[in-house]
This record gives sequence, C-alpha cells and structure tokens, in this order.
Amino acid sequence: MTNKKRTVGFWLSILIALIVFIVVQFLINGQILNAFYINTLYFMVINIILAVSLHLIIGITGQFSIGHAGFLAVGAYASAIITMKLQLPFSLALLVGGVAAAIAGLIIGIPSLRLKGDYLAIATLGFGEIVRITLLNFEYVGGASGMQVSHHTTWPWAFGCLLLTILVIVNFTNSTHGRACISVREDETAADAMGINTTYYKVLAFAIGAFFAGVAGGLFSHNFYIIQPSNFGFLKSFDILIFVVLGGLGSLSGSVIAAILLTIVSAYLQEYPETRMIIYSLLLIIMMIYRPQGLLGTKELTSFFKKRKSVEGGPTDDSKHTVA
Repeated sequence: MTNKKRTVGFWLSILIALIVFIVVQFLINGQILNAFYINTLYFMVINIILAVSLHLIIGITGQFSIGHAGFLAVGAYASAIITMKLQLPFSLALLVGGVAAAIAGLIIGIPSLRLKGDYLAIATLGFGEIVRITLLNFEYVGGASGMQVSHHTTWPWAFGCLLLTILVIVNFTNSTHGRACISVREDETAADAMGINTTYYKVLAFAIGAFFAGVAGGLFSHNFYIIQPSNFGFLKSFDILIFVVLGGLGSLSGSVIAAILLTIVSAYLQEYPETRMIIYSLLLIIMMIYRPQGLLGTKELTSFFKKRKSVEGGPTDDSKHTVA
C-alpha cells in the first residue's frame, strides 16, 4: 500500500508540474508576462536549483559548505566557453558545466571533507574565493571585464533542469545512499562504527550537489548575457545558504519555498536600492527570531497533508473496539 501511495503521489506531482509548465509557457508565448517577470521567473528557477543542490550537502549530509558560488561560477564559465568559444550546442554546454562543477567538487571534496564544522566551512569558502580570483585573472574568459554570452536560456530548458534536479535529489534521498548520508548527518561517529564509509558518502553528496550547481551556472550565464567574477563572490554563497537555512535544514520543499519567496522579495525591492538590503536583512532577522527552525523545519509539505488526512478521516484506535 505504501508503494502504491508513493507511485500515485509521484505521478500526481508530475501532472502538477506539467500543468505549471504549460500555463507558464502559454503566458510567455501570449506575451502576457513582460521581460521583468520572465527574467524573475528564470532567476527563481536558478535559485531553486541552487537551493536544492545545497540542501543535499547541508540539509541531508550535514556538511557546512559556504562555497557553492564557486561551483556556480565553474558551471557558468565552462558552459559559456562551450557555446561562445567552441560554438557547440547549449544542451552540451549545460552538461559540460555540470560535469566541470562536479569535478571541482571532487577536487575540493576529497581532501577537505575529512574536516568538520567550521573548518570545512572555511575550506569551502576558500575554494569559492580561489575560483573567483582565478577567473578574475584569466584573460581567456575576459578577466575582470567579464565574458559576453548569448541568450539561450528558455522556459523549457529552465523547467526541465529544475524538474530533473528535484527528481534526482528526491530519489537519491529516499535511496539507501540517501539514508547513509542522513546517518552521517545525525551521528558521523556512529555511522562510521556501523561500517558506513562516511568520507565516500560526503564526497558523493558534494559531487552531486556541485553538478546541479554547475547546471544552474549554465542557465545563469546564458540568461544574463554577460558574466563577471564579481557575480560569484562569497556573498552569493551566503545567499544560497540563506535559502536552505530559512526553508529549514533537512526540508527540500522548505528550500524551494524559501528560494521562491526571497527571489520575489529581492526582485520587488530593486526599486529601492538604498533600503533594499536593510529590508531584506530585517525580514531574515525577524524570521530567525520567531521561527529559528526555518519555515518547515525538517518536514516536507507532504507530511502536513498526511497529518491533516489522519485527523479528518479514518477511525481512531478506540473506535475499533466495542464494549461487550
């Protein structure tokens, strides 16, 4: 029965996703959405992919990484080189961007994921800055002036990458590998004692998260026409981190909701550049004071529907018994 419910839930989610895709595509084709809303929509999708990919590293595996912007930069520049320098298709560019970021994740992950806590955070922050400074002095990709990129990001590409990211992360989390990653998060020493190769699973989660961050980088670079190293500073890593923390550590749907809300808030506060960051910061402070566990804590949206169903329907244990 449980497997049947999961199957029904899966296909229901796919159906809802297809409806959303068709509605948005209709609004774009009918020119009902102007350039501002379309650009905000693309930026929202990119932020969701980044939030979900970092959720796997921090929320599921429990590794405190603040260098996610480095993987975004690697994917952005690698995909831009494929389309602009080598004149190859956009689809290949997204794949190469993801693979390049995954390789970068392995390079930084293998030596540094033996570290824990603050030491790992410092190592990943250093990685992000190394990537940014390297790009800043790399004339092949424009250096500090940046690199011009053709616009290839469309709604079908953005939505397809988003759907693929969520499906892979959800299925990985529900697999035996995902359970191993959760055990690392809960108690790494106990997981190691039970025979789980904790370093392997930390590196695996790091590589998968980096891959999808690289795909998001490909969408990012081919949407904003020009990319510069300044777009991928450590503040960008903190922005992505905020999505995960605000949504609730361990909650994928929480990360998605937080990414959507903060993208909308950020977009509408662009008209007030002087007070934008102040308002943005105040919203986060208030949220952390009154809801420190995040929007959903460690729960998913589906758990609330299950709880409501159990309250509204079905007999209780006491009603099953009759008095003789």
